[in-house]
Amino acid sequence: MSFVHLHVHTEFSLLDGACRIPLLVKRVKELGQPAVAITDHGVMYGVVDFYKACKAEGIKPIIGCEVYVAPRNRTDRVHELDAAMNHLILLCRNEEGYRNLCCLDSCAFTEGFYIKPRIDKALLRQHCGGLIALSACQSGEVPRRILAGDYEGAKAAALEMRDLFGEDGYYLELQDHNLPNDPAINQGLIRIHQETGIPLVVTNDAHYLRREDAQMQDTLMCIQMGKTVDDPNRLKMETSELYVKSTEEMAALFPDYPEAVENTLKIADLCSMEFQFGTYHLPEFKLPEGYSDGDAYFEQLCQEGYRRRYPDDPDGYRDRLAYEMGVIRQMGFVDYFLIVSDFIGYAKRQGIPVGPGRGSAAGSMVAYCMNITDVDPMKYSLYFERFLNPERVTMPDIDIDFCIRRRQEVIEYVQRKYGEDHVAQIVTFGTMAARGAIRDVGRALNIPYADVDAVAKQVPSGPGALHITLDEALKLSKPLRDLYEGDPRVKTLIDTAKAIEGMPRHASTHAAGVVITRRPVMDYVPLAKNDESVVTQYVMTTLEELGLLKMDFLGLRNLTILDDTIKLVQKARPGFSLADIPDDDPEVFQMLSDGRTSGVFQMESSGMTGVCVGLKPHNIEDITAIIALYRPGPMDSIPRFIACKHNPDKVKYKHPALEPILSVTYGCIVYQEQVIEIFRRLAGYTMGQADMVRRAISKKKKAQIEKERHTFVHGDEERGIAGCMANGIPQQTAEDIYDEIEAFAQYAFNKAHAVSYAIVAYHTAWFKCHYTKEYMAALLTSVLDSSEKVAEYIAECKDCGIPLLPPDINESDADFTVSGDHIRFGLVAVKGVGRGFINDVLTERRKGPFVSFSDFCQRMFDSDLNKRVLESLIKCGAFDSMGVFRSQLLEAYESLVDSIAQNKRKNLEGQFDLFGGGGDEPQSAPQLNLKPIPEFSRRELMTMEKETTGLYLTGHPMDEYRDLVKKRKAASIGAILSDFSQEGGPTTFRDEQRVTIAGVVSASRTRTTRNNTLMAYVTLEDDTGSMEMLVFARALGECGPYLKENMPLLAEGRISVRDEKAPQLMCDRVTPLDHLRDNGGTAEPAQAQAKKLYIRVPSLSDPRWDRVRLVLTMFPGTEQLVIRCADTGKLLSSPCLIHPAFVQELRELLGPDNVVVKESSIGKE
Repeated sequence: MSFVHLHVHTEFSLLDGACRIPLLVKRVKELGQPAVAITDHGVMYGVVDFYKACKAEGIKPIIGCEVYVAPRNRTDRVHELDAAMNHLILLCRNEEGYRNLCCLDSCAFTEGFYIKPRIDKALLRQHCGGLIALSACQSGEVPRRILAGDYEGAKAAALEMRDLFGEDGYYLELQDHNLPNDPAINQGLIRIHQETGIPLVVTNDAHYLRREDAQMQDTLMCIQMGKTVDDPNRLKMETSELYVKSTEEMAALFPDYPEAVENTLKIADLCSMEFQFGTYHLPEFKLPEGYSDGDAYFEQLCQEGYRRRYPDDPDGYRDRLAYEMGVIRQMGFVDYFLIVSDFIGYAKRQGIPVGPGRGSAAGSMVAYCMNITDVDPMKYSLYFERFLNPERVTMPDIDIDFCIRRRQEVIEYVQRKYGEDHVAQIVTFGTMAARGAIRDVGRALNIPYADVDAVAKQVPSGPGALHITLDEALKLSKPLRDLYEGDPRVKTLIDTAKAIEGMPRHASTHAAGVVITRRPVMDYVPLAKNDESVVTQYVMTTLEELGLLKMDFLGLRNLTILDDTIKLVQKARPGFSLADIPDDDPEVFQMLSDGRTSGVFQMESSGMTGVCVGLKPHNIEDITAIIALYRPGPMDSIPRFIACKHNPDKVKYKHPALEPILSVTYGCIVYQEQVIEIFRRLAGYTMGQADMVRRAISKKKKAQIEKERHTFVHGDEERGIAGCMANGIPQQTAEDIYDEIEAFAQYAFNKAHAVSYAIVAYHTAWFKCHYTKEYMAALLTSVLDSSEKVAEYIAECKDCGIPLLPPDINESDADFTVSGDHIRFGLVAVKGVGRGFINDVLTERRKGPFVSFSDFCQRMFDSDLNKRVLESLIKCGAFDSMGVFRSQLLEAYESLVDSIAQNKRKNLEGQFDLFGGGGDEPQSAPQLNLKPIPEFSRRELMTMEKETTGLYLTGHPMDEYRDLVKKRKAASIGAILSDFSQEGGPTTFRDEQRVTIAGVVSASRTRTTRNNTLMAYVTLEDDTGSMEMLVFARALGECGPYLKENMPLLAEGRISVRDEKAPQLMCDRVTPLDHLRDNGGTAEPAQAQAKKLYIRVPSLSDPRWDRVRLVLTMFPGTEQLVIRCADTGKLLSSPCLIHPAFVQELRELLGPDNVVVKESSIGKE
């Protein structure tokens, strides 16, 4: 006899089920069971992964779900009546059952969600075909009624289900988990069976694989509920029997009912649902009026586009178009191109900025002619096969960048065109990473925070450890291994964390993915709801495997910036557009070569700046190469690339046939397209064959790589490949070329994508170069949600000699704008003042400027003007130009608003003649009564600006201390914060590092610690950002009086990064900057300075030294770099350019303490 588990919760019963799918299937196979079901709580997230895992192990998959059934209707939401929903197991017999289950589960989210996704019996009646139902666990309707003493009600409910699902479609679940209520429930179920003939089936409510996993699953539930394991009031599984039991264990539970075990096999035989992979379900394109033939419309768009894009009809171009169109037709993707062309056309007609291209789609001439992309594939030697390979039939993948502000409009257009039920966004899952798992488990096990933090910090982080597992961390980190082996509590912590790491923690909405289907989406896949977004329950890769059309509608902030910049430029140059920008402007390339890259798309980081300074790009091809090369792996070839660009005699080709392919990248292999072309030209591969080899090399498929080496050199008659030797290339040369291809192809970048982004980068650089004010205004508008970025770009404006003017009620627009030679602050950036009100202000202002504060209040009174809005506008300085002190306005505005309100009321009460014409005349504003009081101090005014805009506008309290702070070598707060916020972790600073920072206290509060001592939480802010300091008792005793708001301080201490929060400073010393300044003595007379750069490296064998030499090649110059080797004390020297980007890069490599710039006097001015 065998047995099949029909009630199983995988990891997709989020933070509840702990049967990991791959391990579950292996366990079932070990137990010799022929099939297994997946029945997650209310969701079908994992069914395709489960199906594939079962098929791979030769186990029959049974697709199902444990649904929640509303006690009344699914739309009822009265807590007392509707909170307790009933469970029901549904299993798919066939495809009809799968479609019905998808529909039920989708409606549970979209129509019935209340606490959980719920269906009701009315929905069940409509969609019961092809499904088998089981009565579920203790939370099923029948068991609940039995426990409540309502046997007849339980029996009636069971008979109702049998009528619905048929004689062989409804079963009563016998479960024995050693729970107190089990005997009573089972007794009732057996009685119903005896009286009605409804068959029994034995199940185990499996939440984990083995008995010993019970504690781990219990911890998982604590994480879900935010409880600790020792909390007596939490929900707890009072048993350790909820595991995947053997056939023998299951048979032993109910020896008197062997047919209940046999019925598991019977149900498994009845269930036969097969997924189809690789069959495409493309939506049908809705043709415009007047067209009936999609293919003819496709032909027309391509030919019209060709004439527009290539009016000169260059030789061979039309053949390329015909070839691409033929492949698209042959592969059945005509409708796909029409759909994409249509919604991009809509976006462009509506003035929604669209990127020039993204990914390999930019290699298609059809895409270029249909206005899907704006990158000429012929100009940049891009290949169609890299995008759509006739020898590897996969769905084309066109990802599109839209203006981030208006991306949603395009999605809404697609929903309108194809129907809302044919379009959905896509789910994605947040998973528990190594450090996060330790912290989650530590909280659940109630281990003191500091202890958990100490363990979590031993897990390596940073760019090289992005997806590190705990097993890998234990191998790499000796301190972690020592803790694990030496402390039983840490061992339990890490073992439990290992058991849950990688599990999905929560579902969210993919940032860009959208699926479009021919029939309603829920006919193919189940839907869920995340907030208000309807999403597929399957992730993007699964949807592609099922043959559904998914696209990425990405929001690119830089397209919004470019659009805003163009609008500002058009005020001075009406009719200006991106098409007016030349693509070979020498001034732009000079700006990049000088390292002035702040705010330029893709070029802002110190490393990218360094490459620009070293390479000195002179065309878009060079920018393309920079984007392609500045990544881990190919970075190592940057020095060679730069050297070959500046010294053409260093460019060497292993064979003359390589020159036309590699000359654009100075003899280096940089792009995937170059790899494809080498295979094609030198060895006679077709483009499709060459792309297949490129993919094999990039995926490091060793057997295929070696097989292709032979073909590349000697040919392969069967596949029609001549080989290099047949084309006159000596064997050894061909072998050498293949070695180089193999070394570079795994890092080679998709040129089509790099070109697309290089064009956007060039456009942003062109505007920064020629319309700096307009570009910086648009840039500032785009980063209003990041005070660090705003501060950085305001500093850049200052460096460019562009002053920032504060908000002005008559001069400011909603966003940042250009005002003469200045940039004017936008009113929308003022806190507490909404965009709707500001739009009303701008509309009213078109009738004429506001002549006084009273005039503004009178004219705007009916537009939801309130005292809070007025206070914010006064404090930020929006009325300063009216010649009245802010102090006077803050004293007088409330009585003025009250007077206007009183006049309005009198008007409504009929005090004015409504029919005599008096009502048509604008009411004059009441008198503003100003008291003769002095204006606030400069520091008070700046504090108000900070409070209302998040920024100091007319200066910064730290301005007067700038030289003093520089002398004290204080790190900028913004630099510390941005370093730790990098995706790959910090590169310049590190946890526990001692630093000095300076700033103004913006907040301070004290609290008593457990030891009954006092400590303070102090927020310190400079002009780049703010940071929280923790000041403990000893330091607080010495410096407590200084920790007052608006006090400028120098603080020293250790950086502390806890629980993925922003870095804090564990402060042990505080000095008021005023004290330092008063004791500072007099300044030296101004003298000319020569700079020297000093660095300390651990040794010349340290891998960082190789990286320093690499970076050094990017900054050639005549200034002096002095290198001290820490191990030998030896000094080395090298000429260089001491550029800020070079210094920053070195600090990131070696740490700030090991990089110092010194200035020495070389004579008086």
